[in-house]
Amino acid sequence: MNAELAAAPIRRSRTVRTYVDGLKVVTFDPAFRDEFRRLNIAWLERYFRVEPIDEGVLGDPENVILAPGGEILFALLDGEVVGTVGLKLEAPDRFELTKMAVDERWQGRGFGQYLLETALAVARERGHERIVLYSQTELVPAIALYRKNGFVEVNEPLCGKYARCNIKMEKRLDR
Repeated sequence: MNAELAAAPIRRSRTVRTYVDGLKVVTFDPAFRDEFRRLNIAWLERYFRVEPIDEGVLGDPENVILAPGGEILFALLDGEVVGTVGLKLEAPDRFELTKMAVDERWQGRGFGQYLLETALAVARERGHERIVLYSQTELVPAIALYRKNGFVEVNEPLCGKYARCNIKMEKRLDR
């Protein structure tokens, strides 16, 4: 453990939203750290490969996502982590939606939608103007989810930080 992390106060998870089917979306808790990694490694290895940037984020989410002002959310069902998503501060007015994953056993139940809705609400509460994401068009269900929630493709410099990326999307939070 590095000195900065050792000196940091222990974070306590808080419930952000509760859904009618019993799903709760909560903020980061150190107890869920391994689940963040497990869920993301599963989809990365299934569809692509784990890149150095992924290793950095998944190996040290406290310093890479949380310390600069981001957030990591977890979907819990009866205490079990079934999904996760990160909000990584990309600029003072903008988060990157990153590392969104739902356990394969729980896909198709709307949990990804719940995570995305909650992430958008958190970004709005924090006063951010927009959220960007970097994805891959082969992930058809994910791209459909983003479009359904108002994300549009942007023609800015693409996604050099991820080799797998072939689409950049954005959602303005004032709309």
